[in-house]
Amino acid sequence: MNQASIASTSAHILPPLPYDENALHPVISSNTIGFHYGKHHQGYVDHLNKLIAGTVYAELPLETIIAETANKGDQIEIFRNAAQAWNHTFYWKSLNPKGGGEPPAQLKQKIEASFGSVDQCKEKWAAAATSQFGSGWAWLVQESDQLKIVKTANANSPLTHRMTPLLTIDLWEHAYYLDYQHRRADYVNAVLDKLINWQFAAENLS
Repeated sequence: MNQASIASTSAHILPPLPYDENALHPVISSNTIGFHYGKHHQGYVDHLNKLIAGTVYAELPLETIIAETANKGDQIEIFRNAAQAWNHTFYWKSLNPKGGGEPPAQLKQKIEASFGSVDQCKEKWAAAATSQFGSGWAWLVQESDQLKIVKTANANSPLTHRMTPLLTIDLWEHAYYLDYQHRRADYVNAVLDKLINWQFAAENLS
């Protein structure tokens, strides 16, 4: 997986969005993007920089910080903010204003081998996303040569479970509540039908 584009070293910065703030309308409004990207994502990056200043983590890329702080109780705040900074950048790349539709041929073949069909993959993904209790993420991942749907709570990600993330859907309420209120299922299905970036997933295949 090519992660160079979503890693940073030294003082971490908020990467630019891959599209304009209003580009995902009407599925996700510019109002939601403004708060989600400009406030929440920026907040994780800023807080991480404060936490790691002057520490052994100060010069490390996000993936290394995540790996070295996962499951360490005394480093939980560093892990949470590093993971959330990484997860959010990956989420923005998982969406595309011209997304949805049919995956590229190689990815489609792998999806059909793992799930039976693209529709069955989306159904399993939506079920995982809507059944996640509380905040978290729903991921399409690759493990060995198989594709899987997994969900993680809070800031956790497949990076700490030796899985290759292909795509993700943010399930924290700030990702959808301004547009959908309590209707998480409507948000998830709209993302899967209209925004999911199959090309990005194809690029992440190992």
